[in-house]
Amino acid sequence: MAKEFNVPPVVFRSGASPSVPQRRLPTAPFQPPRSSNPSLPFLSFDVNSAAASTSFSVAPQLPSNIGGIGGSATAFMDEPPLLEELGINTRQIYQKTLSILNPFRINHHLHEDADLSGPFLFLMAFGLFQLLAGKFHFGIILGWVTMASMFLYVIFNMLAGKNGNLDMYKCLSLIGYCMLPIVMLSAISLFLPQGGVVIMVLTGVFVIWATRVCARLVVELANCGDEHRGLIAYACFLIYMLFSMLVVF
Repeated sequence: MAKEFNVPPVVFRSGASPSVPQRRLPTAPFQPPRSSNPSLPFLSFDVNSAAASTSFSVAPQLPSNIGGIGGSATAFMDEPPLLEELGINTRQIYQKTLSILNPFRINHHLHEDADLSGPFLFLMAFGLFQLLAGKFHFGIILGWVTMASMFLYVIFNMLAGKNGNLDMYKCLSLIGYCMLPIVMLSAISLFLPQGGVVIMVLTGVFVIWATRVCARLVVELANCGDEHRGLIAYACFLIYMLFSMLVVF
């Protein structure tokens, strides 16, 4: 059964030919209805009016001091420096280094507070100068320093007996700081021929320098050290002569 469609009749203007199509007049675009509430501009599709109504005429004023941020900044400023938190006192290291440089006037009070920051710097510098000379001795240096500290600790406590108050930590600190003359020797040896008379003489001078400083500090900082000064100096001489062998050979 065929469906029937109702087709509206085509009406032509009077006086126009049905064979010539007529141009349709353009109609106005769709205009949505405006909102009845003017306080809600986002319901209106008028872009200009919405932008004008939502624009800020005055910039927002922020508070000059926020309690949380200000408190955090103040707490951050009150924090101690990183080196101080790590226990590294650069001023103390500098003063101890100056005291080692003068073997005739040694301030033993500076070395009462033992530390390992300065000795570690000296040992790394010693290893670096040896590396520039073509010798990789970082592991040997650290191992020998540890063994030398144990050697000095055992020797002194055997001599002092129960009255000895020299601990392992202070031995390691003293031997490390007194390595400064040997570090200077390793730096000078870079400009001198190996096995010459000059390097041998300088080695003897710097070993005696390090021995004198280390022995005097041990005697001044430990009890019952005066009566065993010679034996302590001999032990220190063996330690620094051993390290000087790394420079000479």
